[in-house]
Amino acid sequence: MKFINFVQRQKELLQLFSLRKEVSIDDTSLETRLFQFDSRNIFMKKSVEFNMSKEDKDIEENKSFTYPAFMFHGQEKASEVIILLHGLNERNWDKYLCWAEYLAVHTGKPVMLFPIAYHINRAPCGWSDPRSMSMLVRQRQIKVGNDRSLCFANVALSERLSENPARFYTSGRQTVQDLTDLVRQIKTGKHPLFARNTKVDFFAYSIGAFLSEITLMSNPEGLFEDSRLFVFCGGSIFKYMFGESRCIMDKPAYERLMQFYCQDWLIQEKVDMQGCSKEQEDNTLNAFNAMLVPEVNKDKREGFFAALGNRLSGILLKKDLVMPLAGVQACMGKDLAEKNFLLTDFPYEYTHESPFPTTGRVDPMLINASFNETFSKAAQFLA
Repeated sequence: MKFINFVQRQKELLQLFSLRKEVSIDDTSLETRLFQFDSRNIFMKKSVEFNMSKEDKDIEENKSFTYPAFMFHGQEKASEVIILLHGLNERNWDKYLCWAEYLAVHTGKPVMLFPIAYHINRAPCGWSDPRSMSMLVRQRQIKVGNDRSLCFANVALSERLSENPARFYTSGRQTVQDLTDLVRQIKTGKHPLFARNTKVDFFAYSIGAFLSEITLMSNPEGLFEDSRLFVFCGGSIFKYMFGESRCIMDKPAYERLMQFYCQDWLIQEKVDMQGCSKEQEDNTLNAFNAMLVPEVNKDKREGFFAALGNRLSGILLKKDLVMPLAGVQACMGKDLAEKNFLLTDFPYEYTHESPFPTTGRVDPMLINASFNETFSKAAQFLA
């Protein structure tokens, strides 16, 4: 596979890419295509509409949005596609442009970048604007104290999850529904890019991997029964995730989320499911519950991952504090985690949020080598 100068290429793609217009990337024979998506914005929980604030329902950006695809010039009616899912609290596609281009070039398949609900361009612009968020930071400091993990980059998500931690579920639930609608459109030949019965695979990073695992486990309408999943810096069970970060959420929000889903939520779910018939069970909700703590639905969860077999692969980073190896082992079992996932350690200072830092503080050759090694393995698996 061709060696990519990641540090240089990332800068070039940042200059080229736009969500407002399609662009031609002549030196790789790729182009970006833009597609409109309208989310149905419906949540069901055991045949009852899931409570969702009017404020969230009225966010227009989340209901109708554009998603991009990297593909070769003139490529139409492809028979395979890779959907790339991003991490929590992302506000743009900048970090993922080179990832998507590499996968498209080296697999020959279109790569779709699909935003999670209330993320990227599915969120109001003000949530990522330092000036707009500065007052919210001050207001939150009054509530929770001058926590060092609080900053303008994470204050919107921190405040929203502290106010209503169920938003983590509803956002994920809407995204699973959106992916189901998208893949149904693709597989029935109604998407302009694809032939009927197109094969759909996933490259998923961080919380995107969590969403992918839940989607494949619940397998809505049988649409994902042959999908492959490559995980980068993800795959952990929820309880082992460490989301406290200036790039993700502050400490009070993280603690609130852990309390809610590892204790309060499961207690309520146990009550709700009493007397519930098999027909009333919700596969997506059950899959979500199975991914929260190791001891709940352990046999079902580990059986699902064992059945995935060679449809699952991934790379984990030794110094990743957000999605540690221990969380992946607790999710699917130690043997399977060690068989399907490669644990590696880059020869420079990195974080989960920035595995390939382009700040100029790290030797670019080291970053380029680590990027190429990582994505060559992903491309080989997804080709």
